[in-house]
Amino acid sequence: MSETIIRQSRGLQLAPSLCIFSRPFKRFGILPVGGRSTAIKLQNGDVWVLASTTLDEPTKTKIDSMGNVKYIVSPDAEHDAFLNEFKSAYPDAKLIGVAPLAAKKTELVFDGAYGREPEGTAYGFEPEIEARYFPETVNHDVAFFHRETKSLIQADLLWNLKGSGPSMLSGIMSPYSGLHKQFAKFTSSDRAATKINVHKVAEWDFDMIIPCHGDVIETEAKQAWKAAYEAYFD
Repeated sequence: MSETIIRQSRGLQLAPSLCIFSRPFKRFGILPVGGRSTAIKLQNGDVWVLASTTLDEPTKTKIDSMGNVKYIVSPDAEHDAFLNEFKSAYPDAKLIGVAPLAAKKTELVFDGAYGREPEGTAYGFEPEIEARYFPETVNHDVAFFHRETKSLIQADLLWNLKGSGPSMLSGIMSPYSGLHKQFAKFTSSDRAATKINVHKVAEWDFDMIIPCHGDVIETEAKQAWKAAYEAYFD
């Protein structure tokens, strides 16, 4: 039986263009933090996938029902464990990542990489999905914004482990926690650049945050983002 939880609803409101795939995951093989992939059906029928969990049969069946997978995306330099699976299943899809990941995963051909191409390069899913690259963070994170569902989608920029299960980080690694606020400061090598980036993200009109680790934030999402990065808002 698959451990993947597939969800295509948002509270009581159906969001047919967006689907999330959540699975158990242990960081370093020890800390249960969970993992999540996100698939979005674009207006032209193509599918964009942030691939961060295994492509098991239920996941593939659901993604295939959404349409033709055109983009396989990694949100940073670390979430690469399942890219080979996805690329093997969808060889014609464009693979998009970040420059350090493209340099590391030499067995894969990246059609685009944030930080490798000039800033502002479009990969084909814009403006439906916008991106903001944080090259100064430890993992070279990218935040994505899906306009239709007003969703902020990202991996390690914001965690929400409060109430997410039996992890030693549950309850203390969430946007309003002191630990997360310190994390937001110390994972940046250039706080001036991070300040610009977090403010740019805050300008997006999102009211939901879909993290790779922890619960989806469906209310007061903008406040949660600003709380996690309060050191950059003054």
